[in-house]
Amino acid sequence: MKNKINRSTIREILPVAGLIFVIVLFAILTKGQIVNPTNLKLLLSQTYMLAIACMGVFFVMSMGCLDFSQGSLMGVTCIVVCYLSNINLFLAIIGGIVAGGLLGAVNGYFHVVRKIPSFIVTNCMMYALRGVVAYLTTKSPVYAVSTISNLNTMPFMLTITLVVLAIGFFFYKFTSLGANLKAIGAGEKAARFAGIKVEKTKFLVYVAAGAITGFAAFVNAIKVGSVTSTGGNQLETQILIALVLGGMPISGGAKSRFTNIIVGVLLYKFLSTGLVMLGFTTAMQQLIQGIVFLIVVFLFSDRESIQVIK
Repeated sequence: MKNKINRSTIREILPVAGLIFVIVLFAILTKGQIVNPTNLKLLLSQTYMLAIACMGVFFVMSMGCLDFSQGSLMGVTCIVVCYLSNINLFLAIIGGIVAGGLLGAVNGYFHVVRKIPSFIVTNCMMYALRGVVAYLTTKSPVYAVSTISNLNTMPFMLTITLVVLAIGFFFYKFTSLGANLKAIGAGEKAARFAGIKVEKTKFLVYVAAGAITGFAAFVNAIKVGSVTSTGGNQLETQILIALVLGGMPISGGAKSRFTNIIVGVLLYKFLSTGLVMLGFTTAMQQLIQGIVFLIVVFLFSDRESIQVIK
């Protein structure tokens, strides 16, 4: 029993220790450049959209499911945001959230109602929506209103990111949502016996995840200002790597922690930025990140209670 407690404690501490180790390591290797105020501000600016998008997928993974459609969904909702921003910024925010929620509902329908595994549904959606993005941006990128760049300031971007994360943390920690998602991740049959409306919860979480990404698209539009055919490309991979680096169990359940989002995003960004500053090629960066990802999956996979992803 004591051994299990110690192992659990180590698993919780390890991501934070890894983040500290990576920061110290790259601070030494880059001779302090990565932690100077200018580079820290630039690095932080790259975390806003990713942190918000990670929150939606975190909810999905907590209940033992996966979502590979978030990158393409980001591309589509960002097109909506950019287009509507030329009419009204508030309308653009609402449009992005609604569009994301509707696309999330499609994921939820096929997974919950049609009983198709989440990784199959969301993979299909990823390719379908990628085609939509390519089609809508074939002739030219979709541009947001030029004044949207005025919002690209650290105080504004950091504030809205922290507010969104705080809202998510409140619902996950201080309402029944977090406990329900963990119970579903641990076992759907037991969750049903406990009185949890599993199907309804899973469907609504997919809708919420899409809506959250729709808001993240607004944050992305502020920073980028337009959408091309590669909009949102590989975002789903970045989200998965970030969450796992933060200690998120692949199969969700009781060991899911909201801190997985914060620690994971920072760890991923410090790692990728540090590799760029050291002059590694893209191929070498991907190799190193892949090796780190495999090591972390090995450390955090719960082989005693591992289950098939729903």
